[in-house]
Amino acid sequence: MQTTRRSVSTKEVIVFTSCSMILTALGIDIMLPALGAIRQHFGLPDNSPATANLISYFFMGQITQIFFGYLTDRYGRLPVLRIGFVIYIFCGIATVFAPALSMMLVLRFFSGMGAAAVLMTAIASVRDQYAGSEMARVMSFVLTIMLLTPVIAPALGSFVLQHSSWQVVFLIPPLFAIPVFIWSFRLTETLPAEARLQTSFLKSMPQLWYVLTNRLFMRYCITATIIFSILTAYVSSSERIIGELYLQPALFPWIFGTIGAVMAVFALSNSYFTKRFGAKRVLRFFLTAYMLVSLLFVALHFIIDNPLPLWYFVVCIGLLMSFTVAADPNGSALALEPMGSKAGIAASVYGTLFFFIGSLIGTIINHFMIASVLPLAIAALIVSVVGMILVFSEPKNFLPKTIRMHQSRVIGFG
Repeated sequence: MQTTRRSVSTKEVIVFTSCSMILTALGIDIMLPALGAIRQHFGLPDNSPATANLISYFFMGQITQIFFGYLTDRYGRLPVLRIGFVIYIFCGIATVFAPALSMMLVLRFFSGMGAAAVLMTAIASVRDQYAGSEMARVMSFVLTIMLLTPVIAPALGSFVLQHSSWQVVFLIPPLFAIPVFIWSFRLTETLPAEARLQTSFLKSMPQLWYVLTNRLFMRYCITATIIFSILTAYVSSSERIIGELYLQPALFPWIFGTIGAVMAVFALSNSYFTKRFGAKRVLRFFLTAYMLVSLLFVALHFIIDNPLPLWYFVVCIGLLMSFTVAADPNGSALALEPMGSKAGIAASVYGTLFFFIGSLIGTIINHFMIASVLPLAIAALIVSVVGMILVFSEPKNFLPKTIRMHQSRVIGFG
């Protein structure tokens, strides 16, 4: 793979890419402590799941990944990157002044669009400049920084909320994005004109159809997506679960941060396990563990109590979320492995389905979680069983070669 000449140092590339990519996580995690204040602002009941949609709609904005993926290959990285920043900043600020929750949801969707453009373009720019082990080294630093966001952001949001208002909390992500946007003008284009895609979006439809009809791709894409839906349901309702269902709002940032730290450990250790045992075996192991914990999660509601005591919930959901961030990178690797020259469009299709369908299912789950987390436990058990059927029933002739990953991909979960 040929890389382009760099105009800035590797350290600057790492810091800029990290600042760009954490906009997705920051746009979710820092806002979670403020959802209760938003319910009060709009006169909603304390147990209303409506504010969880502010997180789900942001995830749904990622449906535009496939569109921005094409644009960045056709017109270059910097134009799309800067357009993404403008959308993210403008819609993030406008959200604070929205007169109704419905308008906030629309603006959150567009904020997710902006974050998708920035995220995809930042990764593509790194791929342009680095290859092989050097790229793996750069991305490992970036991902390590990203993993700190879910640990720190909720506590920061809670601190700001104690001394100010939910509007100030919501302004932090777009205000953080402004200097990063200005910083982007120091950079030079990493995709030369001669290397850009020359075909129109419509002419790429046959490739898109090939990806969508590939049974191996869809098998792993569906598995990763439905598992991710439980993560979106948990993240978007976590503040309400801890604060309203368990009446422990002061503990929320610490519980969320602790679970985030455990998830980070699993995410970082996944590359070691995958390198040693292969993506397929690791995925099957974590899916099996996921199903067993989900089964325990459901059973505890009938054995102990409903709603489940707080610390039982924390342990069960912490394990499930950790298994998710360990399993999903292997699912994506196995889905993309047979794509060959179509890996670029396959990756954008994967990201679009992963975030949009996953968040849509998560939104449906949220609306059943009013007085108990049992619906979340049942949903986790269902998706784990479906995932295991898909993965373990794979025909022999569709088995890809074992993938030895040197760098795992982490989903911005919040």
